[in-house]
Amino acid sequence: MKEARHAVCGFTLIELLVVIAVIAILAALLLPALEGARSKARQTACAGNLAQIGFAFQMYLSDYSEVFPIADDPVSAVPSYWLWMGRGWRPLLNGYVAQEQKTFWCPVDTTSHQKYADTSYSYTLAFYHTPDQIDAMTTMKQTYSGPTPDLRGDLTPVIPSVPQHLSRVRSPGQKVMAGEWLSNHERISGDNGWWNWQGSRNFLFVDGHVEKRDAISIRPANDGFPDPNLTLHGLRGMDVP
Repeated sequence: MKEARHAVCGFTLIELLVVIAVIAILAALLLPALEGARSKARQTACAGNLAQIGFAFQMYLSDYSEVFPIADDPVSAVPSYWLWMGRGWRPLLNGYVAQEQKTFWCPVDTTSHQKYADTSYSYTLAFYHTPDQIDAMTTMKQTYSGPTPDLRGDLTPVIPSVPQHLSRVRSPGQKVMAGEWLSNHERISGDNGWWNWQGSRNFLFVDGHVEKRDAISIRPANDGFPDPNLTLHGLRGMDVP
């Protein structure tokens, strides 16, 4: 009795190369879409952090008679020219967020992870200075410098904090309260944060909504930059049309 012969099937070299080429083409088509989805997910996660910070602000305002966090508070123990930076105002809201370390840091923000104690978001000093004080500040240096000697050697006094009430905000949906300092989702060289007309950032507005905005869509502030710190007329003004 003869043994049955089994046909042996296999790919030829040409067929194998065709399959590899098809896979490579599909990968080339899919990878940008996958990377775009990952990028969008990261941006959404960082925006979610700001939304949580927005809830924390609401609770803080409820506890403090609708007065915004101010500098020189015993909890923060920082002067007015430093509070707006993340490490300055974060302690004031720590009791209102579930995971402080994660909430105040955008995971794609490698700069803040290395240099700024994982603080990606800034709070604008327009909420603890009067509109007149803000309009008197015309350079970015005035937002972060301490007392400096004048021509006579005397120290220039720091502009003091003044409690600001929620009712003074005229356009809650158009005034930025906090936001990403760096353009984490659209990398740019020489990123100077809000002192830069390039890139885009997530911003938290007073009414609680979070929005990703290109720098060029922010109105020029008193220092000539898209800088919510020095919004024209302070918290009474608008950062976006």
